[in-house]
Amino acid sequence: MQHVHAFRDDALGDLDGVGIGAAIAAGEISALEAVDAALDRIDSVNPVLNAVAFDDRERARKRAVDVDFGMCSFAGVPSIVKNNTGFAGIPTRNGSAATPNRPETETEPLLEQFCSTGVNIVGASTLPAFGLTATTEFVDREPTRNPWDTDFSCGASSGGSAALVAAGALPIAHANDGGGSIRIPAAACGLVGFKPSRGRLLLTAESEQMPIDLIANGIVSRSVRDTAHFLADAEKFHPAQNLPAIGLADTPIRRRLRIAMMTEPITGQLLDRDTETAVAGVAELLESLGHGVEHVPVPVDRRYVDDFTEYWALLAFFIDHFGKRSYGKEFDRRKLDAFTLGLSRKYLRRMWHTPSMIRALKRSTAVFRDMFTRFDVVLTPTLAHTTPEIGYLDPAGEFDVIFDRLIRYVSFTPINNTSGTPAVSLPLAQSSSGMPIGVHFCADLGDERTLLELAYQLEAARPFARIQDS
Repeated sequence: MQHVHAFRDDALGDLDGVGIGAAIAAGEISALEAVDAALDRIDSVNPVLNAVAFDDRERARKRAVDVDFGMCSFAGVPSIVKNNTGFAGIPTRNGSAATPNRPETETEPLLEQFCSTGVNIVGASTLPAFGLTATTEFVDREPTRNPWDTDFSCGASSGGSAALVAAGALPIAHANDGGGSIRIPAAACGLVGFKPSRGRLLLTAESEQMPIDLIANGIVSRSVRDTAHFLADAEKFHPAQNLPAIGLADTPIRRRLRIAMMTEPITGQLLDRDTETAVAGVAELLESLGHGVEHVPVPVDRRYVDDFTEYWALLAFFIDHFGKRSYGKEFDRRKLDAFTLGLSRKYLRRMWHTPSMIRALKRSTAVFRDMFTRFDVVLTPTLAHTTPEIGYLDPAGEFDVIFDRLIRYVSFTPINNTSGTPAVSLPLAQSSSGMPIGVHFCADLGDERTLLELAYQLEAARPFARIQDS
């Protein structure tokens, strides 16, 4: 077990991303000093964490000198992109040896929007193969480890981004979420993980091909204000169509919220003691702040699990059988990992059910969103139990065992992906062993501002634990 962080007395100090951007704008530090400090920090922790998929430091250092980053919140602030989204000059490997090791010639519009906030990209972060599981572990290389305790999973699929931000190597990092992949690693690593509404940010090429677009892009961060500023700056670059504007949320909520509390996992098992205690404690905190909290059952039934996992398996089937179409002629199906192949086979056994499965998922959206006629926010755990040790979700393990463990672990987050609703995991608790526990909040489509203002209030009332203090 190692407890790993990179915080030190350098140009970055203990500042969040907005703080670093302000220091650069004021001339207190330069963009080059900021990126050099970040690279030194990455070098100090990455040999243990294994969180960098591609090192692009020389271009980042050149950019720090040559580029005018403008007047954005994160102008000159070092960051990283998740290695499943195309950034010119970086091979998009998707965490798999099956994909071609070929640098991209263009940057996807979504990452142009990300970079419009002023960030300086130092490379690409790790993810498990094709982002299909909830731990950043591999069949052919060392896992990405959790900086709070390197024996434990850092979550996934935005695991590399989360590990680097939690360790203090970077202040913010690109992440995306197709079933919890921003929120899960944020919960595991003690970060703010915000999944925006469907359509809030620009779509990726993958999103445009999906029958139901599950994927939302965003960031992981150590402060609510970093997430709020990111969304505000991204909105300036490209305002969302058919959604209310967020603007810059910069104050705590000033009204009493009606909050629905759900603590029974849809899979039927009970929460572990630490997770149950964490959510109950946050409910008490909310009531002390004047909000009304009402315990309610999960509005969708157990069938939702089967429908979602079939859709999830459909994605693996397309990778398995049509990988050359998505990833190019160099795609090598022989190098797919056991978990991806297991999911593909699972879909094949029930592929006849696809039309009714898609219809059922769309019906579940109406059922879930109906909750927001009575409540402003829904409160749940982010995950059904505390972060597991590395190996518990091993992608090389027996498929049926790993799959069952996975759906029991990730039972609260997927409904926001099928419904498109915004959600956030906040690091408001810790386990009896000191590991972070994420507490999850979601709101109706387009209502990010309520979540941000509530998050500000909770952050002030219960400041987030810092890895450098533990």
